[in-house]
Amino acid sequence: MPPPADIVKVAIEWPGAFPKLMEIDQKKPLSAIIKEVCDGWSLMNHEYYALQHADSSNFYITEKNRNEIKNGAILRLTTSPAQNAQQLHERIQSSSMDAKLEALKDLASYSRDVTFAQEFINLDGISLLTQMVESGTDFGDMLSFTLTAFVELMDHGIVSWDTFSVAFIKKIASYVNKFAADISILQRSLAILESMVLNSHELYQKVAQEITIGQLIPHLQGTDQEIQTYTIAVINALFLKAPDDKRQEMANILAQKQLRAIILTHVIRAQRAINNEMAHQLYVLQVLTFNLLEDRMMTKMDPQDQAQRDIIFELRRIAFDAESEPNNSSGSIEKRKSMYTRDYKKLGFINHVNPAMDFTQTPPGMLALDNMLYFAKHHQDAYIRIVLENSSREDKHECPFGRSSIELTKMLCEILKVGELPSETCNDFHPMFFTHDRSFEEFFCICIQLLNKTWKEMRATSEDFNKVMQVVKEQIMRALTTKPSSLDQFKSKLQNLSYTEILKIRQSERMNQEDFQSRPILELKEKIQPEILELIKQQRLNRLVEGTCFRKLNSRRRQDKFWYCRLSPNHKVLHYGDLEESPQGEVPHDSLQDKLPVADIKAVVTGKDCPHMKEKGALKQNKEVLELAFSILYDSNGQLNFIAPDKHEYCIWTDGLNALLGKDMMSDLTRNDLDTLLSMEIKLRLLDLENIQIPDAPPPIPKEPSNYDFVYDCN
Repeated sequence: MPPPADIVKVAIEWPGAFPKLMEIDQKKPLSAIIKEVCDGWSLMNHEYYALQHADSSNFYITEKNRNEIKNGAILRLTTSPAQNAQQLHERIQSSSMDAKLEALKDLASYSRDVTFAQEFINLDGISLLTQMVESGTDFGDMLSFTLTAFVELMDHGIVSWDTFSVAFIKKIASYVNKFAADISILQRSLAILESMVLNSHELYQKVAQEITIGQLIPHLQGTDQEIQTYTIAVINALFLKAPDDKRQEMANILAQKQLRAIILTHVIRAQRAINNEMAHQLYVLQVLTFNLLEDRMMTKMDPQDQAQRDIIFELRRIAFDAESEPNNSSGSIEKRKSMYTRDYKKLGFINHVNPAMDFTQTPPGMLALDNMLYFAKHHQDAYIRIVLENSSREDKHECPFGRSSIELTKMLCEILKVGELPSETCNDFHPMFFTHDRSFEEFFCICIQLLNKTWKEMRATSEDFNKVMQVVKEQIMRALTTKPSSLDQFKSKLQNLSYTEILKIRQSERMNQEDFQSRPILELKEKIQPEILELIKQQRLNRLVEGTCFRKLNSRRRQDKFWYCRLSPNHKVLHYGDLEESPQGEVPHDSLQDKLPVADIKAVVTGKDCPHMKEKGALKQNKEVLELAFSILYDSNGQLNFIAPDKHEYCIWTDGLNALLGKDMMSDLTRNDLDTLLSMEIKLRLLDLENIQIPDAPPPIPKEPSNYDFVYDCN
């Protein structure tokens, strides 16, 4: 007969004594359990004691988290959080340097536990640490542990960031310059500055006064990727929190300091792989940079504004310079208007009489006109060729440059999500955008030439305008997914994605997704489908057995915390536990401290229904995080919360967990896999194999040839 659900069997350690095996009744108050343990070892004053996990976390057990205790767990009897906090509060003020260093080291470790942190903060511990920093008497390891403890304590969100003095901020800012050689102090200082900027508008202003981009740039030129990541994180935070009127000014400073070129040389093209955190920071910088275009994108053209109209005149002048009359030429106003109208029609504007009206739609607003002028001035030959080429075609086959530029600018803004805040989980940066100071404009110039080329290849007419735009978008998206390292490489990828190639790709994809509708085929599909679903189910469960590393997201994303979860080979238990760093390969079951029997799982919920998505905070409101969130609900109101590293892992885990519970696998990935495998299986079964003997075993792999002289390049 299985033990009652409320009884947990554990081992409890006490220094100098033999561990006790004990059954804990989860219905009893925790204080009563601690008293029972203390009585067993004849310890007085049980209120001065507490239980904690005996693993690397050393986290205290409280009434809130006691449900996380699993059968077979090893616990430790130790001093209570309040006692421990009091002792450490006194020890870190010791006159002995060695004792103080040891106390700060312990404080840095204990501060990760929210229970201890609350007690230490109640003793005004944060103020004590800030005074120690402001005094400027600590250096080296002592200062490093002080800053680590401060970061860990603040990470719990118990204390507001608004409470810190200018003296403290000045001290932290000075460490960024002073301790460039001490990696741990520099790292903590940058992390503190980033959190200050992100969490308090007042502190943003103070930090912005104390730290300059010029002081941060040298840290990007080093070789430590973690320091580079923290540095870009601080720059991003300053960029993100800057008032709208200051952002462009900050962008100009970044351009003057050649931030883009430094990142390209020392980060993107450095001889090492870019980790996920760095990729995220580069993505954030990319988004914030493109968001500077939002103002122009949402600005309508004022048809009465002469300066804005002069830009349109300039476009006309560059295109038709040879044909245009000198300014002082004779001729009636009517004749001049007629000539302008004709030229504006050739330029492809919808409104030939007053082209300014074409730029009153937002988006793309004035951004489209900016792009057109940039193209006309910096790629003049290509601009003139496109305009004159189209003006000499028959009316129905001309590619309207003006209309195309406006729609293309709008499309590029959608692709790059101009105006949207950066996602908390995305790391989708494009190296090519870091290769040019005017990368968006250059991106437009490449794409407008592509549009003209595709228009010709499709032999399009004005009625086909939307079809051409769809093909161009597909070409751009397919080229971007290859992550070209430069704009030239992007252009080269587009050259290979001609309209003919897009048609081939579409046809191939259609064939792969072909859905035969005849009754015999539908009956065959119905017969095969259970086998395919079982195959998919086994694949999902095998992936759960391999396990996945999940990131713990918190308010200060820079501090990576990982945990791993995997299913036991017999599919009966989920093993999970915290990790110090992202693992290389699988994590063994025995190194994962916690267990959850599959039989205890009551439900799997996703998105907004997850308990950790109902909390308040900027991170919780993020749409992309919501799409990757899922939770396991189990006995006694327990919950195990996940945020998948990507959509693929999200589908794998939600499918696998639903399969374990005997429910249908409903993810997009399952639908795609089912369609692909069904299509393949049906095609195999419909092959004409009459009088062909199918071997039971696969044929042997032939030996490698003695030479490869027969190989030649078809191109």
